[in-house]
Amino acid sequence: MSESLDLTNQLLIAMPALGDPNFSHTVAFVCEHGPKGALALVLNKPLPMRLGEVFAQLDIEAPKGKLSEEVVLRGGPVQTDRGFVVHAATGQWDSTLKVSDAIHVTTSRDILAAIARGEGPSPAFVVLGYAGWEGGQLEDEIRSNAWLTAPADQRIIFELPHEQRWAAAARLLGVDIARLASHSGNA
Repeated sequence: MSESLDLTNQLLIAMPALGDPNFSHTVAFVCEHGPKGALALVLNKPLPMRLGEVFAQLDIEAPKGKLSEEVVLRGGPVQTDRGFVVHAATGQWDSTLKVSDAIHVTTSRDILAAIARGEGPSPAFVVLGYAGWEGGQLEDEIRSNAWLTAPADQRIIFELPHEQRWAAAARLLGVDIARLASHSGNA
C-alpha cells in the first residue's frame, strides 16, 4: 500500500480474527484519513442509551416517542463522551465534516436541537466516541489482515438495522464473513 492511500468515505470491515473487543465484528465508517492518521465511527455497536437521554443531558427539549427511543451507537473507544451525528448531506450546521457529497458528520449541538424539533437532517443517527489511528497504523492493520475495506454504502449506513451492517458490508466485496476462519495469516 502506498502512503497516499486515502480511506476517507470507506467502510472498515473487521475480519473475524480481530480479537480487540472494541472492534470485534464491527464495521466502521472512515470520516477522515491522511498521513497524520484516521478517524472512523463504528456503525453497529449499540449503547444501552437512547437518544432521549442525550437530549436530556444537553437540556434539549424533545418530544417523547419514537425519536427519543432511537438507539445511540458506540462509535469507538476514544472520547466516549463526544457525540457525532452521521447524516445525509443536508442543512448548515456549526461544525460539520463533509465526508462525501452524500454523507456528513456533525459534532455541534445545533444539529441535535434541530433533530429534536423535527427539523434536522434525515436520515441521521448519533454515535458517542470514535476510533482513531495514528499515521500509518491503520494501513499496518489492513496489511496484517485485521480489516477489509469497501466503498461506503448509504443503504448499509442508514437503512439496515445495526446488527446486519457488518455482514452486509462484507457482502459488498462478495465475502460471506460468517464463512471466514477466525484466524488469519499471510501467504
